[in-house]
Amino acid sequence: MTAVETQITYTNSYTIQHEDTYMTQEEDWDRDLLLDPAWEKQQRKTFTAWCNSHLRKAGTQIENIEEDFRNGLKLMLLLEVISGERLPKPDKGKMRFHKIANVNKALDFICSKGVKLVSIGAEEIVDGNVKMTLGMIWTIILRFAIQDISVEETSAKEGLLLWCQRKTAPYRNVNVQNFHISWKDGLALCALIHRHRPDLIDYSKLRKDDPIGNLNTAFEVAEKYLDIPKMLDAEDIVNTPKPDEKAIMTYVSCFYHAFAGAEQLLEWIRRTIPWLENRVAEQTMRAMQQKLEDFRDYRRVHKPPRVQEKCQLEINFNTLQTKLRLSNRPAFMPSEGKMVSDIANAWKGLEQVEKGYEEWLLTEIRRLERLDHLAEKFKQKCAMHEAWTAGKEDLLSQKDYESASLMEIRALMRKHEAFESDLAAHQDRVEQIAAIAQELNELDYHDAATVNTRCQGICDQWDNLGTLTQKRRDSLERVEKLWETIDQLYLEFAKRAAPFNNWMDGAMEDLQDMFIVHSIEEIQSLITAHDQFKATLPEADKERMATLGIHNEILKIAQTYGIKLSGINPYTNLSLQDISTKWDTVKHFVPLRDQMLQEEVARQQANERLRRQFAAQANIIGPWIQTKMEEISHVSVDIAGSLEEQMNSLKQYEQNIINYKSNIDKLEGDHQLIQESLIFDNKHTNYTMEHIRVGWEQLLTTIARTINEVENQILTRDAKGISQEQLNEFRASFNHFDRRNGMMDPDDFRACLISMGYDLGEVEFARIMTLVDPNNTGVVTFQAFIDFMTRETAETDTAEQVMASFKILASDKNYITVEELRRELPPEQAEYCITRMTRYAGPDSPPGALDYISFSSALYGESDL
Repeated sequence: MTAVETQITYTNSYTIQHEDTYMTQEEDWDRDLLLDPAWEKQQRKTFTAWCNSHLRKAGTQIENIEEDFRNGLKLMLLLEVISGERLPKPDKGKMRFHKIANVNKALDFICSKGVKLVSIGAEEIVDGNVKMTLGMIWTIILRFAIQDISVEETSAKEGLLLWCQRKTAPYRNVNVQNFHISWKDGLALCALIHRHRPDLIDYSKLRKDDPIGNLNTAFEVAEKYLDIPKMLDAEDIVNTPKPDEKAIMTYVSCFYHAFAGAEQLLEWIRRTIPWLENRVAEQTMRAMQQKLEDFRDYRRVHKPPRVQEKCQLEINFNTLQTKLRLSNRPAFMPSEGKMVSDIANAWKGLEQVEKGYEEWLLTEIRRLERLDHLAEKFKQKCAMHEAWTAGKEDLLSQKDYESASLMEIRALMRKHEAFESDLAAHQDRVEQIAAIAQELNELDYHDAATVNTRCQGICDQWDNLGTLTQKRRDSLERVEKLWETIDQLYLEFAKRAAPFNNWMDGAMEDLQDMFIVHSIEEIQSLITAHDQFKATLPEADKERMATLGIHNEILKIAQTYGIKLSGINPYTNLSLQDISTKWDTVKHFVPLRDQMLQEEVARQQANERLRRQFAAQANIIGPWIQTKMEEISHVSVDIAGSLEEQMNSLKQYEQNIINYKSNIDKLEGDHQLIQESLIFDNKHTNYTMEHIRVGWEQLLTTIARTINEVENQILTRDAKGISQEQLNEFRASFNHFDRRNGMMDPDDFRACLISMGYDLGEVEFARIMTLVDPNNTGVVTFQAFIDFMTRETAETDTAEQVMASFKILASDKNYITVEELRRELPPEQAEYCITRMTRYAGPDSPPGALDYISFSSALYGESDL
């Protein structure tokens, strides 16, 4: 059976209080005193088991009570499990200040529940102070397991003691007077179990002189059938003159929570129903919403555990009755008023009241929503109306028309007509304000008096505005006709002055408009547009003179009839002086625009010359570079002449390229001028300076690489003894299969070898590729091809060819030295020759000279074999 709730609190509306302040720590927790060793042992075991009975619900436990709470994490988890509330997010660090922060969060939560912590600080818990840790756990047990126990007007410790006395009173040899020596013989614990679960213990067989057996029986039955973990040792209790009171209270409180479920549930229902029956409505929406939030909190947080508790009570009762029936024992009958049917009836009454309470809450909230909506709407409409009417009575009472001009009279009349329209439009709002006020009264709005006062003031003011409006209209109509002629002239002036003024504004904007052009054509287009504008100036001057004539007519009428003019046209802010000033400005800007356009023409002409100059050179240099690239490529693949002839030709190309550098430099200078002039395009050429630079760099790279390749071919030819005809044959074969301008793909290389008579398998070709492409680049160069072919050719050399090669290495001598072999040949090949050659016996030979002629003849003979 799970432990039941010990306190229910619903904000503002429903609070169950037990004492003004919760229990403070007892005086025996003096930080400067030491616990009795026996008591400390009992408290360690009991408090650890109590904590684990709750921590196991979260899938964890503690082993050492003063060590496992030091970082504060399991302490915070314990408080969350036993309270059903969320604590602040713990700090995840492992430093001391992180641990202190977590423990402080736990202690703050305990204090928030009304517990006064005395002499217990986070530092002591983090440092593993046993006494302070046990004191803190005892405080938690008091608050969450004992504090809310209530029996016959007593609570906490006294309530728990009274409950034990009531339950054990009928049993022999049991006299519970305290929480220490009254429990030493184990009979009180067995009596508590037997009183509620007689099927678990045969009390008649218990003996007072067997305290250890009695205690162990109670411990084992409680752990096995009541889900109460073993928190005490029978030997410790029996052998201690006075068992630790706190350990006993902690253990016994678990029996209370296990057995007092029906009583607590019924008590909770009895306390909850009056709260749900309270139908006193709040006056404000916030207060009613708080009631609804309290109700939702009750449904979401507080009721679900009670539903589970009710279900568990019914299950336990049915299980007990079944076991009793199967063992042929009489059925268990709870005391009057605590039967399952009593709980079911009480629960049914609770749900009926709950349903009615929810309906009442929603009805009241809808009513208050309506009232709040109407009140807010009333305030908004009143505020808008009062803001609109502010100053209107003073405005309607003015006699400004007595000294006004005709235009002012006409403007005042139009303004008054607009006001009358606005006044009529506001009639609906006044009627809405009155209707809302009436509805607020009908719905019994709590501040109806203020609403009525404000509504009456608005209605009275509205009547007065209507009277003043009619009086002002009559006065304005009498004066209006006197000024009609002048008014018509003012209007005509405004109609002609405004468009002409707009035209001048546009003209000044165009004349001062900044322009950005990049070609002669663009600037010529602007000049044409400017010439078209100048052609419209005579017609514009006629319009100006016509506007001036209207103004003179107004002055003539005023002088003739003695009318005092205010000098202000009510239809426009433009004056004759404004028109004249702008006209003079337009005429001033016209020649300035001419000058700017001509200057830009000169600049664009200079830019065009730069474009043509650059294009003329680029159109020569670009094709020249391309031609030289093609010619060099042709020379490199030409097999008509010798390598020396190719080298001479390439050197001539190299010198020509070097001599051509001055043309590139000159083009760079022209390009610099173009950049400084901010010229971004050139329709006269497709070549850019970047194209020329890239082509020039490629040309220099190509001639240098080609010369290097021919040099390497000459060295290879001389070193390997290859004839010019062989080189030409190799070049012809390479060129035939070369599709990448000097490099063959592996597939092309394979085809080339096959065409030359090689019978290649995959393994053999792979071996050859490691020779010609050791870096695995994926291509075969002509130099690598030549090296491979010379190696292949060397394997079939004649004795004369071998001797010719050694003669070259020996600088035409008939002998060769060890030093020359090691200098000219690879190490392995050199050592091979040194060990196989005989000493040279000819005249004038230095010591150690070797006979390469006989070696070549012998080597050729071995090859034949």
